[in-house]
Amino acid sequence: MADCKNRYDVYLQDEVFCTMVDEKYARRLFQFLLLGSRGGPSRIKIIHAIINSPLNTNQLAKEVGLDFKAVQHHLKVLTKNNMVVTMGEKYNVVYFPSPLLDESMDAFNDIVSRVKEK
Repeated sequence: MADCKNRYDVYLQDEVFCTMVDEKYARRLFQFLLLGSRGGPSRIKIIHAIINSPLNTNQLAKEVGLDFKAVQHHLKVLTKNNMVVTMGEKYNVVYFPSPLLDESMDAFNDIVSRVKEK
């Protein structure tokens, strides 16, 4: 397996590629997903819950007080944008913070503080 220190893994057909965590890219991504849409506050709640403890969709819905389908939608967006990763299959899928999120926590916290100021 590739050494991906300070990088996040990108999986493509069972091959692992390392991609540098670009702080500028992460900041723009967080701004888009958390400031640039109505779903930003809900996504922040979901991310905070996952940071505290990896959870499945049903557990997340209960934890953050949102509808199951809404949480499912936000998780698809967060997964597609490499902010969360999954382990398990079908009904046993659990969500974790991604390496991108872990490496860019300062940028994430900065964006979250801006959302709270609004």
